[in-house]
Amino acid sequence: MKLTKKKIGNKGEDIAVEFLKKHGYRIIERNFRSSEGEIDIIALDKGTLCFIEVKTRRSVNFGLPLDGVDFFKQQQIIRVAQSYLIKKRITEVQSRFDVVSIFITSSNIDINLIKNAFEA
Repeated sequence: MKLTKKKIGNKGEDIAVEFLKKHGYRIIERNFRSSEGEIDIIALDKGTLCFIEVKTRRSVNFGLPLDGVDFFKQQQIIRVAQSYLIKKRITEVQSRFDVVSIFITSSNIDINLIKNAFEA
């Protein structure tokens, strides 16, 4: 069965959620959407609100997973995070931007968590 880009992305997000839970994160929301775009996962890590982008790849044809979180993608995530904070009326909170990079092959799943991957 051929996996579509969306199915690969969803599988990656499911893997990331389980990985984050095992590492003490408390998942608050998945796939938060605003007019600016979407944030894959919003979670708490030891009192810090984390906006988490998940990038999943099955080959390096389009680069490594982290290559998908370029400057423009970072700016979009920051705008969506700002929308989230406004919508939820959250003012005084420590927050950061994390990236979960997932590389899936037929025999292995490689997961890399980058805390504080970029700043607003």
